Amino acid sequence: MRLARLLLIAHLAALAFGLAGLLVALPHPEWWAGDPNALRVFEFGMTYAGATHIIFGAAAMFVFAWLTLGPRRTLIFFTVSTTLSLASELIGTGTGWPFGNYEYTSFLGYKVLSRVPFTIPLSWFYLGCAAYILGSVLAARFGSRRTLWSLAIGVWLLTAWDLVLDPAMADPSLQVRFWTWHETGPYFGMPVQNLVGWSLTGGLFMGISRLLWRGDIDASRAATTAWFPFTVYAANLVFAMVLSLSAGLWPAAVLAVLVGLVPASLALHASWPRPLAPLGDRMWRASPSR
Repeated sequence: MRLARLLLIAHLAALAFGLAGLLVALPHPEWWAGDPNALRVFEFGMTYAGATHIIFGAAAMFVFAWLTLGPRRTLIFFTVSTTLSLASELIGTGTGWPFGNYEYTSFLGYKVLSRVPFTIPLSWFYLGCAAYILGSVLAARFGSRRTLWSLAIGVWLLTAWDLVLDPAMADPSLQVRFWTWHETGPYFGMPVQNLVGWSLTGGLFMGISRLLWRGDIDASRAATTAWFPFTVYAANLVFAMVLSLSAGLWPAAVLAVLVGLVPASLALHASWPRPLAPLGDRMWRASPSR
């Protein structure tokens, strides 16, 4: 777990570095332009910072999942999530479906087929994995239809991230945009279709991964380490919230807290009482013959 923690720290540091570059260095070049060392740091950030925090985030979640979910489940989720999300993004940037008509800029790394940065499927993986683990911990409190609730809550949390991510990363007021929209919509200029596309893509790779796993996550064990996926999820949500606030998009930041951060934080309450088993099951377990 030590490696996972170190990678998580690197991920958090890269997010903070990115915010400093976007909100401090870019708007105030007079503070650093005369310093050769600061200039080199700025050039590094402009070239690599957008991809670096995603790579560290994916590595941190991969190692964490390997240790807590097991190699087989981790490899299945990683393969399914990155493959399906890349396919959705390639189709989306080529046809406008399922997300809408958009185009990536050059700030997130090398583009697959000159359309989708290689880091985008990695971001789907690590946020999707964090959301699904948190959803599985929360779903255990419902007592029945656990698989359905795990998927529903996981997709909800993943989509809640996009509620603040898209307005922040594509707002025209920011000096660096990571993608641009070629159509408008009612949600801060973004088409509602994008949110539907996010939910469908996330639900598809989570559902297929769960099918191939042939079993749910051990929620009691996952609850003891829920702080890790929550930290990943919260850090990325806060990153997007800060950018949204800097652009004056405070309703998106408030919405992210209400529908994303607050529900996800409930997974940290590992000491909650577990739902009682049906009466017949409790009597059977208490039987002297057992």
